[in-house]
Amino acid sequence: MLAAAVVRTGPPSGRRTSAHWSFSPTAAAVPLIRARVRDALEVWRISLDLSDTLLLAVSELATNVVRHAASATGRLRVTVTFGGGLLRLDVADGDPSLPCVGPVDLEAEGGRGLAIVGLLAAEAGGGVSVVAGRCGKAVRVCLPVG
Repeated sequence: MLAAAVVRTGPPSGRRTSAHWSFSPTAAAVPLIRARVRDALEVWRISLDLSDTLLLAVSELATNVVRHAASATGRLRVTVTFGGGLLRLDVADGDPSLPCVGPVDLEAEGGRGLAIVGLLAAEAGGGVSVVAGRCGKAVRVCLPVG
């Protein structure tokens, strides 16, 4: 399930530190991704509030890849970067289709995850964006640290 893992950890000393993993987009990968991100955040001594926000975000975003892009991609890449006063999460896949962003149907059984991630990021002073590329897309969550 784990295709590759590169982790550069340690307390940041003014420079950027990152951790990167690549998984097959399956439901079984989601808890593994969450555990790996949690480990990196603990090593970097990120506050529990920011950690909880980022862990919820990575769970939601990885689950979205599994549910909506798994058939179009054989990869789910997760990168967490810490430096310059920012904590950044990228969850990427090889599907060029962009996520639907629009009004949230409060009666629907699903479809609120990205909106919830956006609200939590905004509450923490950060934001969510979609980065489209030639070979897919990434949903990016940025949170200020400090």
